[in-house]
Amino acid sequence: MVQVMWMAVAALVTFTAGYLGYSKYLARFVELDEERETPAHKYDDGQEYVPSKKPVLLGHHYSSIAGGAPIAGPITAAAAFGWLPAVIWVAVGNPLFGAVHDFMSLSSSVRHDGKSIGYIIGQYVGESGKNMLLWFAYLTIILVIAAFAYLIGLVFDAFPWTATASIVYIALAVVFGVYLYQLDLPFLPGAVAFVAMVFGGVWVGLEYPIALFARSNLPADTIVLFGQGGGWLPLAEAANPNMAGWVLVTVLYAFGASVLPVWVLLQPRDFLTSSLLYTGVGGMILAAIVGTLVGFSGTTVNVPSAGIEGVQVTSLTTQIPAYTGFVHSELGPLFPFLFVTIACGTISGFHSLVSSGTTAKQLNRETDARLIGYGGMLGEGLLAVTAIIAVSIIAGGTDSLSSALVTFPAGGGALLSVFGLGITAAATFIGLVFVSFLLTSTDTAMRLGRYMMEEIVGTPESSTQETVTNRYVNAGVLSLAGYLLVASGTWSNIWPLFGGANQSLAALALLVATIWLANWDDSKQLVSTGVPLVFMLGVTVIALLWIGLYRNPTTVMAGDAGGTFATISLVLQSVIALVLVGLIVQLVRLGIGNIRQARQGLDREAVTGGPSDD
Repeated sequence: MVQVMWMAVAALVTFTAGYLGYSKYLARFVELDEERETPAHKYDDGQEYVPSKKPVLLGHHYSSIAGGAPIAGPITAAAAFGWLPAVIWVAVGNPLFGAVHDFMSLSSSVRHDGKSIGYIIGQYVGESGKNMLLWFAYLTIILVIAAFAYLIGLVFDAFPWTATASIVYIALAVVFGVYLYQLDLPFLPGAVAFVAMVFGGVWVGLEYPIALFARSNLPADTIVLFGQGGGWLPLAEAANPNMAGWVLVTVLYAFGASVLPVWVLLQPRDFLTSSLLYTGVGGMILAAIVGTLVGFSGTTVNVPSAGIEGVQVTSLTTQIPAYTGFVHSELGPLFPFLFVTIACGTISGFHSLVSSGTTAKQLNRETDARLIGYGGMLGEGLLAVTAIIAVSIIAGGTDSLSSALVTFPAGGGALLSVFGLGITAAATFIGLVFVSFLLTSTDTAMRLGRYMMEEIVGTPESSTQETVTNRYVNAGVLSLAGYLLVASGTWSNIWPLFGGANQSLAALALLVATIWLANWDDSKQLVSTGVPLVFMLGVTVIALLWIGLYRNPTTVMAGDAGGTFATISLVLQSVIALVLVGLIVQLVRLGIGNIRQARQGLDREAVTGGPSDD
């Protein structure tokens, strides 16, 4: 057994070195200029392009990228392969791969009027490359919605107190938006008051836990809104009606939130979410260190609704293996599935969509990109490490991949008991931290999916195109597609496909950054983006081929899918995996051709996005 404090120390050392050294070099490398006009000022429209204060934008960006994925991925990987491979990949890969990816995606978008990475690649390799990347991103968005809706349903089902606290938190975010942007009241006192009320929402959740449908092991005082029933819902048989109901509610919420102006919910909610993030992550890391150095008296974790009863946590040491073996029965081999499973904790293509989708349109000064882009990703890495720490201290918490997921709030609660908090209250708070990120990322993903389709279509020239780009129709298609993919009903099916697609998108975002640099200036080195690009391409193509050609077909042919609806879902997943591989191959071919031309001075594009163009 190893003291979990050393996981936090390892990450803090590598992350600090990365931010103080490497990020400073990258900021000079792309020539960030505080005086240069950003797209937020140039195209300020009060809807999508809105200059934002650095702490507000950091809150939006951080909570949008630090969704449930950097919690769920590292937990799943630690349960499957052991905590040691998971910690090493996060501590080393995050500052060298993930933070570089996020920073370069944000910087390149700012230099191209806040446009997406799809638009940027189109400037260099043509319309076909743009459309292929946009379709790739669009398919990845659908997988994001499916994976995160599953997670939210799982947590709300296991922790009904968190369901109530989350509803209070969303309502407060809407009111905070009115306070800031309609009433134009002062930011600081409002921020203090609303953050305090969000924490007060935990108390409301403890007093009034909510479930949609009745099931066994719910707390005695749970308010069951619809009584018995719900068996007709997809996922009801694979999980239970209550979880299935929350998945549907989540998709409907994401639809509604994604069509609202950013000031109504997105900006104020993300600021409030960031306060939860800072408190939760900082509190757990501090608890691991203080509890180790000062002493930990121990606690009993008893959350029957999450399937955890009477678990004794007597020390802050690892209770799960450091290494379990190269092959996991559900996920597959460590290479490539460790890397696609951890996903957002180390590097995430979804972040390129956030960076070039919403963040670049709100960046007040170019120099803010260092903290928000590179620093924001390091913050996500800390969240990933705390997730591994939390699940590592609960014995038996990783008996299955699904049980490992609901162990996180319980393990986080056990950590916070170092400060004298009751286990139920602490676990509810950590559950709210988990879900607030998931909700943020889910509806942000749907909003970004809308942007993707609008860029694919361009200026509508027919009634059909106008319908397709209509925000309500667009969001409805994304909602339905994501909901259908959840129907496979097993985490081991949903998450690796999401991870493979997401990490492939990261590789393609690095390809876009490399193309931008190559076309900007012959003297720009391509190593910082090129090395992560090559590694992630190899990892993700192998993972997607494994899923599309081996895992899913084998499951379907063996009759182990678990019903007609689940079979359709698995077939659809295989098709998506293979389509993604085809798009990757074509985009890489186009990208390499452009880079060669740029470096040889042949037919060089005039549009570079570099400072000299301003």
